[in-house]
Amino acid sequence: MGGQDAGQVPREGHDFALWEKRVDALMVLCSSKGYFTVDGLRRVLEDMGEESFETMTYYERWISSINQNMVEAGAYSLEELGTKMAEITARGETYGEASGG
Repeated sequence: MGGQDAGQVPREGHDFALWEKRVDALMVLCSSKGYFTVDGLRRVLEDMGEESFETMTYYERWISSINQNMVEAGAYSLEELGTKMAEITARGETYGEASGG
């Protein structure tokens, strides 16, 4: 971080989780629609501070940056996001619970 020695970088492959792939797709889609630029994403990442880099995963930081940029672009408000998240949570944790099955 910021030029500090971070140690060895693992070079083995990484099997991405579905949510990580979705974060990457969301970044591509939203930036192609003009909601933010790479510079906008980087600005939020750099403003997060050292604690975020120590406690959040790579994709957790990216989704946080995407969200901040989307709010700043007026795509949705934090209140709208909270409402939608509550609706999704109420569906249940599994597809069967969500579909009533």
